[in-house]
Amino acid sequence: MTKLLGVIGDPIAHSLSPLIHNGWLRDLGYDATYEALHVRAGEFDPALKTLSSRNVLGLNVTLPHKQAALAAASEVSEAARKIGAANTLTYLGADKWRADNTDAPGFLTALGSTDPHTDEIVVLGAGGSARALIYALSKTKHRVKILNRTVARAQALAQEFGGVQSEYGSIDHYKEYIDSAAIVINTTSMGHDGHILSLPSGADRLFFDISYGKISAPQLLHAQERGWRTMDGLSMLVAQAAFSFQIWFGEMPDIRSGMRRCQSALEAVS
Repeated sequence: MTKLLGVIGDPIAHSLSPLIHNGWLRDLGYDATYEALHVRAGEFDPALKTLSSRNVLGLNVTLPHKQAALAAASEVSEAARKIGAANTLTYLGADKWRADNTDAPGFLTALGSTDPHTDEIVVLGAGGSARALIYALSKTKHRVKILNRTVARAQALAQEFGGVQSEYGSIDHYKEYIDSAAIVINTTSMGHDGHILSLPSGADRLFFDISYGKISAPQLLHAQERGWRTMDGLSMLVAQAAFSFQIWFGEMPDIRSGMRRCQSALEAVS
């Protein structure tokens, strides 16, 4: 019988996850299908109950349900517990689920090779996405500076994950902090609001915006004009999907094929 996989969120129609996963399922010959599942806030637990009767294998979870997914699980990975959110659920049977978070390894895979001894990193924002990234960076021993409008949230993240390796401050003074940074990572929502962060000269340093497509395009174009190397969040999206796939099937899919499919889809609507 065909297994069911899917991504739960609200909104969800824009998700590239079905394109990514159904491509891998075809490539590797698995008898499964992956669907976008629109579930409103407050309806997550009933949705899981319904899905458990549909031969479900696993689910990805996006906003606004990542905390609800963690709370619903009977088994929780260390990463999901430390980050405080789950983006991957695996059905264990008998209405029981295991929660994982693949955002952290997906981010590190997208980021690629770095030197924790020399590559100082500035993270802009201290929300849920930033938690996963800073948790990942705490494992690599990078020196991280966390900047946020509410400084207390940046401070809490630095103290929770960074210890002596992390600093924190106000995003209002971001130019002072990024002068010495090798990598700047934008996790804020300013791109969704049409705002662009004015950057100093990049001198071939890396600016990584975890959004992608039309949301990140203006900011990344500005960064390129100022001499930064740039990366958007598409590579992280595909990489975290690959780690979810590996959890469900015990096999790592081809990240490059997932990237090609997503890039083609985005180009078609641009």
